[in-house]
Amino acid sequence: MPYKSRNSLPDSVRHVLPAHAQDIYLAAFNSAWDEYKDKKDRKDDSSREEVSHKVAWAAVKHTYEKGSDDKWHKKKS
Repeated sequence: MPYKSRNSLPDSVRHVLPAHAQDIYLAAFNSAWDEYKDKKDRKDDSSREEVSHKVAWAAVKHTYEKGSDDKWHKKKS
């Protein structure tokens, strides 16, 4: 189900991503949740929630990358 705020994100997201990356995750997840509500719109047998999480992580990875220190950092342009 869609997330209302950063506080409602899963611990696995809140405890590893900086605040801005969490905002990206939340927006992408909620958008994908709406876009892939119909099973016919998904490429495989993934659930609506699985697809939404995949889309959200992909969106985060456009702007952030995990560093050698195991923390997420904004990519340099």
